[in-house]
Amino acid sequence: MFGRRAPSGVRKVSVVKLFGRFRSTPVRSLTDKHPRSVAGQVFALQVAVVVLLVTATVLALVLQSRHDSSTEAKRRSIAVAETFAHAPGVLAALKTPDPSKVLQPLTEAARKAAGVDFIVVMDTKGIRYTHPKPDRIGKRFVGTIEPSLAGRVYTESVYGPLGHEVQATVPVFDLKGKVVALVSAGLKVKNVTSVVDRQLPIILGAGAAALALATGGTALVARRLRRQTHRLGPAEMTRMYEHHDAVLHSVREGVLIVGNDGRLLLANDEARRLLDLPPDAEGRYISELSSLDPPTVELLASGRVATDEVHLAGDRLLAVNQRPTDRHGGPKGTVATLRDSTELRALYGRAETARERLKLLYDAGLGIGTTLDVVRTAEELAKVAVPRFADFVTVDLADPVLRGEEPTVADRDMRRTAVHGIRDDHPLYELDRLIYFLPSTPQARGFGSGHSELVPDLSDAPGWHAQDPARTQAIVDYGIHSLITVPVQARGVILGVANFWRSEEPQPFEEDDLSLAEELVARAAVSIDNARRYTREHTLAVALQRSLLPRALPEQSALDVAHRYLPALSGVSGDWFDVIPLPGGRVALVVGDVVGHGLHAAATMGRLRTAVHNFSTLDLPPDEILSHLDDLVGRIDQEEVGADAGAGITGATCLYAIYDPVARHCAMARAGHPAPALVHPDGSVSFPDLPAGPPLGLGGMPFETAELELKEGTQLVLYTDGLIEDRTRDIDVGIEMLRQALASHPDRTPEESCQAVLDELLPGRPKDDVALLIARTRAVPPDRVAEWDVPFDPAAVAGMRATVAEKLDEWGLSELAFAMELVLSELITNALRYGSEPVTMRLLRDRTLTCEVADGSSTSPHLRYAATMDEGGRGLFLVAQMAERWGTRYTPQGKVIWAELSLP
Repeated sequence: MFGRRAPSGVRKVSVVKLFGRFRSTPVRSLTDKHPRSVAGQVFALQVAVVVLLVTATVLALVLQSRHDSSTEAKRRSIAVAETFAHAPGVLAALKTPDPSKVLQPLTEAARKAAGVDFIVVMDTKGIRYTHPKPDRIGKRFVGTIEPSLAGRVYTESVYGPLGHEVQATVPVFDLKGKVVALVSAGLKVKNVTSVVDRQLPIILGAGAAALALATGGTALVARRLRRQTHRLGPAEMTRMYEHHDAVLHSVREGVLIVGNDGRLLLANDEARRLLDLPPDAEGRYISELSSLDPPTVELLASGRVATDEVHLAGDRLLAVNQRPTDRHGGPKGTVATLRDSTELRALYGRAETARERLKLLYDAGLGIGTTLDVVRTAEELAKVAVPRFADFVTVDLADPVLRGEEPTVADRDMRRTAVHGIRDDHPLYELDRLIYFLPSTPQARGFGSGHSELVPDLSDAPGWHAQDPARTQAIVDYGIHSLITVPVQARGVILGVANFWRSEEPQPFEEDDLSLAEELVARAAVSIDNARRYTREHTLAVALQRSLLPRALPEQSALDVAHRYLPALSGVSGDWFDVIPLPGGRVALVVGDVVGHGLHAAATMGRLRTAVHNFSTLDLPPDEILSHLDDLVGRIDQEEVGADAGAGITGATCLYAIYDPVARHCAMARAGHPAPALVHPDGSVSFPDLPAGPPLGLGGMPFETAELELKEGTQLVLYTDGLIEDRTRDIDVGIEMLRQALASHPDRTPEESCQAVLDELLPGRPKDDVALLIARTRAVPPDRVAEWDVPFDPAAVAGMRATVAEKLDEWGLSELAFAMELVLSELITNALRYGSEPVTMRLLRDRTLTCEVADGSSTSPHLRYAATMDEGGRGLFLVAQMAERWGTRYTPQGKVIWAELSLP
């Protein structure tokens, strides 16, 4: 009922293997019902047999010992009796009148020497002459004497005077051969059995040892048998064999057992069916089975381990697993299982296709949109789809999208933004070409309707062929035969179309492919739209920032200046720099950084830069400039918090420096900004210890100005934190790198120094904005400066006019003498009238002619319009008319009123 059974020898091997396979099967439930297992029954039987054998052996030994002891007693009794009967002097003693007197001592001596219990000498009538008990002498012998009287030796067992005795009676012959007396010798039975009793413990001990040894061996054998049979009873073993045999030949998985010599030992029914084995396959060598495929023969004959190897068997695909059979101590060989995976392979192919598509979508999610760049995102879409989905991919976007704008209905022209394929010799439209797609083409229909287009056969697509007959025919001749066009659509706006072309695979695109293409493009469309929006915002921010930064440095003679500005990789920020000419040939250098990125930071930077320019016109020292900026940033924060409850603090850092080329004096103050670097004329680099000051916007903390004396040719290096800070290194490392980039190059121009610093510290695109300003100091020659002390007397004005006229003649500026004398007279008069001592005057010939009058008063004059009848108030008005610029500068000693005249 369970199918054809294997031969008995093969079944034994298979049962052993199946026992190994089913070691972990739940057979305990069976043994719980039958506590007496096969091993237990065998053990009980073996113990019973051993006990019986040992008992029989002991009994036989006892009986044999008793028989041997009895035989030995009879033999000894006969020997003693015959020896005494034939002893010399016995016949002579019998002839004496009292034989007992002679024979009694002799028999007792002989009895003790011979080790018997008695020696009795009697006459032919049985009357004793001797006995161990003297009172028995003269009495009749207990026993049979007739055989001995007839001349024979006779032994018997009797109950005599000593108890139960074994005795031998022999005749005593005279010289004529006549029986004249009888001699009997013997032993008591209890003495005979005492010998056996002394031997019995040895016999029993040997038997017990044999029993223990046999029982121990039996127990070990039973234990091994119990372990091998899992304590199974006969019924359970029979049932398990039947079940295993039924499973072996009923499962839908082929089972082969191959011996170590390459013979087929077992093949179940499923294996015979799958491999089409002949009826006599079992017992034959694997290599002789012609129905097997050669690779299958090689695998089964090799005995190597195999896991789910696919082999061909007719029109079937078999998954073969093979393992050795000797891993648990069994005979060497292999067991192989066969599973028909033909249908499973087809299902697996579909599942593998779905898995590959999911993997493609996952990779697209990771690989598309890595940057906020429209072109790069389109290229990423094309690259991720080739060759896993299409052989060629082209992306065409509306031209306004590349500029960050939204396309309109009128924007029908599309620019080829990305082209990627398995080869580069394709006839598709080239990259960056502006294409107008005809309304009959899939691209135009998809762009207009927002629906994807599937063209399974391009050779039969007249609407597509109408676009460019020569090129489309070349595309078909090239081997491209199928197309999917998907609109790039995000947030309701169609940005362009993505085209997927197939050439290598003969099957055209299907509906399933269309859904995958739409999913790919949908993921890319969001990234392209984000990049477009970023492009628009970035363009606006860069334009704003560029408009807010200096387009060209102003002309001045105090410093030789070079600068660099690098926007961050992620967009614009709030870094800025400025060079502001000040009166008296002085120049202000400014570097600042607004916290954050984007339009807000750029706008805030513009406000701060404008404020710095305005505050600079007041000619204030650096610490006061920073104080005014601090108040401004605080007000900006208050305005933003009032407008938006979620707005944060603006925050900014700034460094403001003023260099005076006449005194070679530099005043600096900073608000939370990195300290500048000084490159000295000898090539050494130092970082002056400037008071740090809090960042702008915190308020409440004063700023300090540091005064430095600089040699001519010293380079001032001002920068923002983006130059020295980086996530991969500590700020101290950045400062040291800056030092090394600047050191040992004293004759390098500021322009060269800027480039060297950027090459050393920023080999790639920076992640944060970087502003760098390097200025080499110059000194005004002494022959271009003239200074005088003015007596505190109104009469000194005339003399000062004459002195200045002479100096102007010396400089070749005589034509400015009239205007300068007029300005000088007004400035000195105001100083003498409204100021205090000391009063000094200085002329500076640079790009302009500057006149400075200083006094010890901090009172500042104000320009006003004088009425018709007013006698005064017209002096500063005349100064303003005659001079290009004029103003007041405060110093720790008082004030300086200055005026500039343009040089001819």
